[in-house]
Amino acid sequence: MERRTISSLAAQKAAGEPIAMITAYDHPSAQIAEAAGVDVVLVGDSAAMTVLGYDSTVPVTVDEMLMLTAAVRRGIRTPLLVGDLPFGSYEASDVQAVATAQRFVKEAGCDAVKLERGGTSVQRARAIVDAGIPVMGHVGLTPQTAAITGTYRARGRSADEAFAVFESALALQEAGCFALVFEAIPAAATAAMMPRLDVPVIGIGAGNAANGQVLVWHDLLGIYGGPSARFVKHYAELRRPMTDAVAAYVAEVREHAYPLPMHGYGMPDDEASRLRAMIADR
Repeated sequence: MERRTISSLAAQKAAGEPIAMITAYDHPSAQIAEAAGVDVVLVGDSAAMTVLGYDSTVPVTVDEMLMLTAAVRRGIRTPLLVGDLPFGSYEASDVQAVATAQRFVKEAGCDAVKLERGGTSVQRARAIVDAGIPVMGHVGLTPQTAAITGTYRARGRSADEAFAVFESALALQEAGCFALVFEAIPAAATAAMMPRLDVPVIGIGAGNAANGQVLVWHDLLGIYGGPSARFVKHYAELRRPMTDAVAAYVAEVREHAYPLPMHGYGMPDDEASRLRAMIADR
């Protein structure tokens, strides 16, 4: 498969070929995403909860995100790599936004960055794009804001609210974003907006009219222990067998059933005898 680029994603949209995007947070998951033929890998700030154990996406730092993103970069060659700008790393000013985005490119090898919301984020997106770094926008349910307000709900259930989401999407597109994430938006609202959007739209709980879909790694594989959103589909249920495997290991260690001789390294009998003598004489 050819390396994915912003141009190739636009070509997929034009051809009606769905775009498959997934989050990943470390080298092994990145290698699996590569082998599975994923188009885009997002190192999402959802890592705050799925990997780092925070209660929301808000506490995760730029340095933490850079460490995770660099690990993913080392595991992929073909997918486009997008790094999520964490809360507090881009909102204050254009200068801050550009500086943070540059770190994701220089230190972690990102092809692009992602930021949330319309409003002032539109100007931040424009500044980053003007600095030569591609930007993916994110509208609808924006987890960074939702964590602060406590309103984790679908956006756009009314025409007025959906139109506000549409206005934000248009503004981000006009600011130069190469793609948009639509999160937790009614399918009918997404379908109504799509004819007016020229850039690829990646949905997560936004219906099938979007140009592609994204799911969180730990949700898709059934690893995450927290609550799941309505739009999550578990393509595997790995948490239980992983727990069972570790419990089996613990049991064998406690029963002296592991390790067996086959799991160790041999030593000639005469060398073992000589070693015992040396230790005894010490």
